[in-house]
This record gives sequence, C-alpha cells and structure tokens, in this order.
Amino acid sequence: MAETVTIDHVGHRGDGVASAHGRTVYVPYTLPGETIEIDSSGDPERPHLQRIVQPSPARIAPFCDYFEKCGGCAVQHWQDDAYRAWKRKIVVDTLAQAGIACEVAEIVDAHGLGRRRVTVHARRGADGELRTGFAAAGSHAIVAIADCPILDPALRGALDAARAVAEVLKPTNKPLDIQITAADNGLDVDVRGSGQVATATIAALSRIAEKHRLARLTRQGELVLMRSPPIVTMGSAQVTLPPGSFLQATAAGEATLAALVQDRCKRAKHIADLFCGVGPFALRLAVGARVTAFDSDAGAIAALQKAVTATKGLKPVKAEARDLFRRPLVVQELRDYDTIVFDPPRQGAQAQVTQLAASKVPTVVAVSCNVATFARDAKILIDGGYRIGGVTPVDQFRHTPHVELVARFTR
Repeated sequence: MAETVTIDHVGHRGDGVASAHGRTVYVPYTLPGETIEIDSSGDPERPHLQRIVQPSPARIAPFCDYFEKCGGCAVQHWQDDAYRAWKRKIVVDTLAQAGIACEVAEIVDAHGLGRRRVTVHARRGADGELRTGFAAAGSHAIVAIADCPILDPALRGALDAARAVAEVLKPTNKPLDIQITAADNGLDVDVRGSGQVATATIAALSRIAEKHRLARLTRQGELVLMRSPPIVTMGSAQVTLPPGSFLQATAAGEATLAALVQDRCKRAKHIADLFCGVGPFALRLAVGARVTAFDSDAGAIAALQKAVTATKGLKPVKAEARDLFRRPLVVQELRDYDTIVFDPPRQGAQAQVTQLAASKVPTVVAVSCNVATFARDAKILIDGGYRIGGVTPVDQFRHTPHVELVARFTR
C-alpha cells in the first residue's frame, strides 16, 4: 500500500521519522522536511522507501557506490553542518531524558584518514556463492565489497587479503569473520569461525600471508604466520598488538580522545585507568602521573606491560588483568587514587560506577561509545554527589549514528 508522508526528523539510529495515519514510521536514507512515498505492505513500522517526492535542500549525493546496500553507513546523504548538528543533538536529547543538565560542546570531527580496523564477513549466499564484504542494511546477507572509501589508506589491500583468506577456507563451509587492523608496519589479520582445519590449509594460509605481505596472520588468536610483530605507536610508546585486539576505530579518534582525557587529568598524581585495553590513555597519562591500569583482557595487559618496559620517560605504570564487571574496584581500593579514568565497552560500567559513586575520589573522567549507557552511569555518579562538567562529543564513526563522549566529574 503506497502512502505519502513528510519526514519530521532523523532519529537516533539515522532513520527519518514520520507519522503515517496515526502510527510512527522509520524510513532509512531520508531527511527532515522531505516528502516521500512509502510502501507499508511489509513491516508497517519500517516501510519501504519507494521514491522521494520532494528532497531536502540539505540532501547531497553519497560518495560510495554501496550506500543503501551495505549497512555500514547511515547518513552519507546529508549536508555536513546539518549532520553534525543532528549528531550533537543525540547527546543533548539523551542527557536531557536522563535528567542530566550540563553543557554539551560542539562535536569534534575525528574521522581523520578513516577507519584503521575493519571486520570483513565471508558467507555463502542462498545461491551457494561465497561473498566477502559487509552485512547488508537490515540483513545478515553479505554485500560483496570491492573497495570501501571510509577506510584509512593504510588498509589498502585489506579486502583483497580477506577474499584470498576466505577462498582458502571456503571448503570449511563456515561463516568467517576476518578482523583486519592497520598497524604501523603492515596489516594484522585474525580469522574467526573456521573451526579445525587441516595442516595443508594452514600452509595455504601461510602462503596467502606471504603473498599479501601481511605483518601477521592468526586464526582465532593462534599464529599462522608472522613476518613482523604488528606495532602501533601510542604517545611515546610502541605497542605490539595482541591478535584481534581492540583499538579505537581511527588514529585521529584515539589521539582526540586521549588529548581530552589528558586535559582533564592535568593535576593528577596517581590515576587508575579502568578498561584500559592496550594502553592508549595509560601510556600517555604516565608521562605526568603514576598510573595503575586494569582490563579483563590478559593479552592486552601483557602488551601494555611490555610497552611500558621498553619506553623511557614514563612514571611508574602497573598493569593488572581484572574483570571489572565481576570484580570492580571497591571503595577501599579506590582510596589509593586521586583520579579515575574509565572507558568501558558499549554496555557501560554500572557495577564499577556504583563503587565510584560511594567513593571520595576527587576526579572521575568518563569516556564512552554509547550515549545511553553513559547517561545511566553519569546519573549514578551525580546521585552519589559528583558534579558533571561539560560533555565533549567526538565523531570518529562518521556517517553513522555512533558518537563517543568524554566528560569530567568532580566532588
């Protein structure tokens, strides 16, 4: 059934939102003020966009041939100023809904040269053909990708390498997730999902690693071939990456977040860096303060300790493997620090923040990749007596609804 509606605004997921005969509908790839024609014969809440009757003046041509097919980007079609205002408003609205009153700075663009890590999926389609690329919008189907313009140039050759790896593992008939990171000295590739494979297959993978000049190829963390240990520079340190390790999506994003964190820790003498990963904050903060770093990933902690040992000019850094979801630092332990930095996964840090709210630590610096869980955790701190300073949103996931945040809380 065809209907004509007018888009009221763009929602927090990047879809245009409109009212159609008393119901709210969400239409991807549309903009505020646009008159569109939709087909609601399928999902009445998420109808199919048939055509744009009257486009917005803020509409621009997307730069990627796969836009609207690949599910990676949601808003390539929106003029930059309007896009940035929308993304900042996501933060403003979410905080307001949580009852948090604070200044929200202008969003900082941290896309830089583009994404330095990517996960490529390899799956057989219904026709039996192997496709290597990214998930389609709103589907588990794979869109075969020849090139992705939002990737850092350092990832050049990554998609070719992923296709070659997938072809070798094609006989396993298993869905593969191929994580590729652009290290300073080459591509670091970790393959997940292949299960047990024959020795001959491992040998074939080794040849692929040589042919594509990969720094390292691992399979579920187990080494297949290493031409050189993959290294990433963080501040004055060089970190050897554990297989499949987490990094901020862009180098500019990491540097921006780290600079904001450092600025909010200027007077700190002893800092606890919680959910520290391989140390993007700890290694920079240790130039001016003692740091104790915690993360559940033992490989990341080992990489951080190794980097500390090899780096001159740092104050003492202690790194400990600890699951902060199950064993958060309790009030008695928090007494050792004058500043806490925490950067949890998307689910936030509710257990740890509850302990922080009961502590007397003078300064807490929060970094988050999820506005909703940040608001929940911030409310716990505020209810515990902390005052929130301004919030700075950071956009390293350009063309998507995802936004990073940095905020400082004080007693």
